[in-house]
Amino acid sequence: MARAHFSDNFAIARRTMVTEMLAARGIRDKRVLEVMGQVPRHVFVDEALWPEAYGEHALPIGFGQSISQPYIVAKMCELLELSGSEKVLEVGLGSGYHATVLSKLARSVFAIERIPELTERARRKLESLGINNVIARIGDGSAGWKSFAPFDRIVVSAAAAEIPSALPEQLADSGRMVLPVGVQEEQCIVLVERRGATILRKEIERVRFVPLVGERKRAGA
Repeated sequence: MARAHFSDNFAIARRTMVTEMLAARGIRDKRVLEVMGQVPRHVFVDEALWPEAYGEHALPIGFGQSISQPYIVAKMCELLELSGSEKVLEVGLGSGYHATVLSKLARSVFAIERIPELTERARRKLESLGINNVIARIGDGSAGWKSFAPFDRIVVSAAAAEIPSALPEQLADSGRMVLPVGVQEEQCIVLVERRGATILRKEIERVRFVPLVGERKRAGA
């Protein structure tokens, strides 16, 4: 009975998160709001952090990484404009939370994570939730996943100083990519759109993400 009550509390917390933190801040995509209200964010962090799981802040997941705050996940998903038929590349699998949300909004998700322990933990979590349309591998996400390109959508969950050159090349025509760009306090979510040979770029809003390590290493940082 206590466990059931605990689950009820999390369901209430998710509904509150959707109405008071997402919709209230301008998220309008009904599918995104519905999925964010369904996915149990608390199971992607340590049990000691469960009481904080539906607050408007990032949470640590180990190895110097974090799970993004709910609003940022929702905003990035909304910017992707997913209808359910897309093939998505996610750079930075992390806890697996964002991939789980994407899995319910798109046809398939190809996720790359550089930290083996996080990759395996996320795989187990996805399996336990019955998610079968996410394929994950260990690697440098800034290089993309050429063998499965082009992708209808690309989302990056770590910040590079500049857009990694390999990623726009793997974006399908009329595709959209959302990623944080910048260093330290000067990061901004950027929307990239491909129109034939033309790449359009639009800055959306200021953010703070962990660095995209693979790209920084190649840049000599």
